[in-house]
Amino acid sequence: MSDLTAWLVVWPVAIPLIGVALTVILWGRERAQTNIGVIAISLQLVSSIVLLQHVWENGPLAMAMGGWSAPFGIAFAADVFGAGLTVAASLVALLVLIYSLADTNADHRRAGFIPLILALMAGVAGAFLTADIFNLYVWFEVTLISSFGLMVLGGRREQLDGAVKYAFLNLLATTLLLIAIALLYGMTGTLSMADLTGKVAALPADSPIEIIALLFLLSLGMKAALFPLHFWLPAAYHTPLPAVSAIFAALLTKVGVYSLIRVFMLVFPDGADIAREAMIWVAVATMIVGALGALAESDIRRVVSFTVVSGVGVMVGGIAIGTEAALLGTTFYMIHSIIISAALFMATGMIVRAGGGTRIADLAGLYKGAPFLAVAFLLCGLSLAGVPPFAGFWPKVYLVQAALEAGAYGIVAGILISGFLTLMLVGRIFALVFWRAAPEGAPAVASDGGAVMKGTLGALTILTFVIGVYSAPVVNASGRAAAELFAPDAYIGVVLGRSAQADAGGVEGPGARP
Repeated sequence: MSDLTAWLVVWPVAIPLIGVALTVILWGRERAQTNIGVIAISLQLVSSIVLLQHVWENGPLAMAMGGWSAPFGIAFAADVFGAGLTVAASLVALLVLIYSLADTNADHRRAGFIPLILALMAGVAGAFLTADIFNLYVWFEVTLISSFGLMVLGGRREQLDGAVKYAFLNLLATTLLLIAIALLYGMTGTLSMADLTGKVAALPADSPIEIIALLFLLSLGMKAALFPLHFWLPAAYHTPLPAVSAIFAALLTKVGVYSLIRVFMLVFPDGADIAREAMIWVAVATMIVGALGALAESDIRRVVSFTVVSGVGVMVGGIAIGTEAALLGTTFYMIHSIIISAALFMATGMIVRAGGGTRIADLAGLYKGAPFLAVAFLLCGLSLAGVPPFAGFWPKVYLVQAALEAGAYGIVAGILISGFLTLMLVGRIFALVFWRAAPEGAPAVASDGGAVMKGTLGALTILTFVIGVYSAPVVNASGRAAAELFAPDAYIGVVLGRSAQADAGGVEGPGARP
């Protein structure tokens, strides 16, 4: 493998960081900053696609910083799972950035909107591609700092209130994560996730590995918005600009879910039974509480925030099952959720713009004035509920099948009940906001966003329909990702190298278990 090829795994992180530097240098020049932002995210998308194509054809790829090979140095690594999520994240971020051209004003851009978006995307890509568990924490910090800055853009009182809740809970989660990493390092002497696979498996039976696994579940579960520590998300995600809410909902909880998958499939492939059992019931509770919370809400942006929580429960349910089929469903659902979460927050931003308010009781008759918005919201809502032929249907089918095979009937019940409640929710919102006649004398529907907002929302709506109708490429990619997660020998080998892997005892992944 040439040095040039190894750089493929770094460019999705380096490009937005270069964009941050350029936009800071050009501070105050809004048009130049915007152009750099669009170009940087476009290049991140292209580099991510090239990386995904390479790992698809050649297997996992790794690069050691400074020539110091893992486990002694810092490494970036990509498999189909990490590279695929980076592609999905970059694509949605590009559409959200284009959407934001009509959603932000000069004050927002002067306050650093573009540099903060680029920093956020560097943090997300870094989390998806790092092979080092301490640097996973570092990239979490990058996303936290940039997301806090994005949340307070505009300086409204409700934004500051939501930002305080968001920052406090995430800083607490970060502290717990750092403690868990420190304890793990103290027991194993390594921070490389590939190296930890063998080192954790070799620990004596009386090691407090269950406690450490529970700490990881608690800290990463807080960042992913798992019940009962989910309340920061609906308290915060409805406060910033719609474009900011869209990128938060699409990506930030997915970084938490991704980290749970890496930790429990790579670091704790065996053992951690208490944490896995707890994960099942926490996942079911998250599905149901999220759906019920959405039904109980009167603010349409908080409604969509609760649906993000419910979706996290579905994904974590797949991690708790832990079979290859469940990981296929989880990976597919993550891709679907990245798309649909962004689309729904875009749509609610347009609803608020068209209807002049956020309370469902104050919104009515939007179908006549904004028929495109009505149709797009309905189609995205049906995909969220898992109605065929949309993209949300297939991952739930795979997850239910995997849960039945594993005897995890609680997960089956959670997926089916939360899906039914979500379908009720979508019908309720469509009936009250769009189909219900506006009261006599009500003001006419205001602008629903114009061509830029309609174009980006339409692109995501079409995408969720196309993936549902022609799901084979996503199923194949998700299946390949699941197989590599379940049997990570190739990933471990490329990160550590053959000799390092042999020195570690040639530990095989969970897929090699009889």
